[in-house]
Amino acid sequence: MKKVILSLLALVVIGAVYLLYPSVPDIRNAHPGGENIICFGDSLTYGTGASQGMDYPSQLAGLTGSRVVNAGVPGDTTRDALRRLEKDVLSRSPRIVLITLGGNDLKNRVPREEAFDNLRIIIQAIQDQGGLVVVGGIDLPLLGRGFDEEYERVCRETGALLIPNIYQDILGREDLMSDPIHPNDRGYQLMAERFYEAIRPYL
Repeated sequence: MKKVILSLLALVVIGAVYLLYPSVPDIRNAHPGGENIICFGDSLTYGTGASQGMDYPSQLAGLTGSRVVNAGVPGDTTRDALRRLEKDVLSRSPRIVLITLGGNDLKNRVPREEAFDNLRIIIQAIQDQGGLVVVGGIDLPLLGRGFDEEYERVCRETGALLIPNIYQDILGREDLMSDPIHPNDRGYQLMAERFYEAIRPYL
């Protein structure tokens, strides 16, 4: 009887620990190989709306003290990015890759399943080379078509780091936006700081 009581107490303690300290998803390649920090994505990576040298990859370079490659192409969907993945990322010895993709899929009404199948392929190809992947997600209330949940699912299943909403506290603020979609210099600074905080433990 005593053993049964002790076993029950042990289960209660273990359950309490899990409730108080939820499990953190495993991060794949937490000790990344490769050489370069690469920002891969669409106009948010390219820096549409920013002054010269004020796009987020340039500002991130200042924060890290390291060279940062800007591999952003305005208008890219996940399908477009997948086509240039080898040339713009995999051939450049990726160490840490920061991704902003999905906004154009959302805007162009690309099926959600297709968009996130492409994103998964991109993430895993980078990880297979030893790179750490950080995804800047997008969460647009009422307009997001469940993309926010898919970012979470794909990153959890692949072991990529996720910033759930790269637009948080930026989108909709005139002082931080150059147009309804793209940040201005200050908005990109906040993005760079957000990405920097995510990768700082892995530099």
